[in-house]
Amino acid sequence: MSRIAQTFTALKAHNKTGLVTFITAGDPAPASTVPLLHALVAGGADVLELGVPFSDPMAEGPVIQRACERALVHGVGIRHVFEYVREFRKTNQHTPVVLMGYANPIERIGVDAFVEQSREVGADGAIVVDYPPEECEAFAAKMRAAGLDLIFLLAPTSTEARIAQVAKVGSGFSYYVSLKGVTGAGHIDTAEVAERIAEIRRHVSLPIGVGFGIRDAATAKALAGVADAVVIGSRIIQEIEAAEPAQAPAAVQAFVAGIRQALDE
Repeated sequence: MSRIAQTFTALKAHNKTGLVTFITAGDPAPASTVPLLHALVAGGADVLELGVPFSDPMAEGPVIQRACERALVHGVGIRHVFEYVREFRKTNQHTPVVLMGYANPIERIGVDAFVEQSREVGADGAIVVDYPPEECEAFAAKMRAAGLDLIFLLAPTSTEARIAQVAKVGSGFSYYVSLKGVTGAGHIDTAEVAERIAEIRRHVSLPIGVGFGIRDAATAKALAGVADAVVIGSRIIQEIEAAEPAQAPAAVQAFVAGIRQALDE
């Protein structure tokens, strides 16, 4: 059982909603990444998504776009991301780390190298926004053979055939995009999300995390009754932007702790 699967099994056993948090590696500076990861865990995050900086992050709104730009100014790329995970694992062996990004950096180093290096540094899986599940059966098999999960996005517009394909090749959890748009955009219709997740569960047995647009404790709490986890990214990046770099970990930890408290109430 993967570290991600173990985490969701434990959450279910304790009747808890998972908290999945996202930051971009190298933002606001390379030295900030590992302290921020530890701050997220201290605040109550159950799964960490670590964004691989990319120059054309098509699914991201302006907040995460800016984070990518700041990281790229520092020259942070996928090999640096591996090293951040390796450093994080020196003192944390239990919190899953999912690498999130786009196909280009993976293709550049090669799929086999990506899988092997992810496994070697202690990552637990990947979300590759522009890898369609219909074309990922071989990649998913390589990931599973290395003990890694390949996690796919599902959207309000996903067809029944797409959902079935995600059920076939995905593992770890499924990520439901609650909005027709980019990260951080709009407001979530909780009733609509609940209805859509019920449809997805008829095909997908994996835990379902909901993201894109969760900005506060109230929204997170409202979704706790319908999702296995909530995913927060843009709002955390805004906390990082608003703080002095040295204070960013404390600001992030305090914000995440508020979300965790709301989920647990």
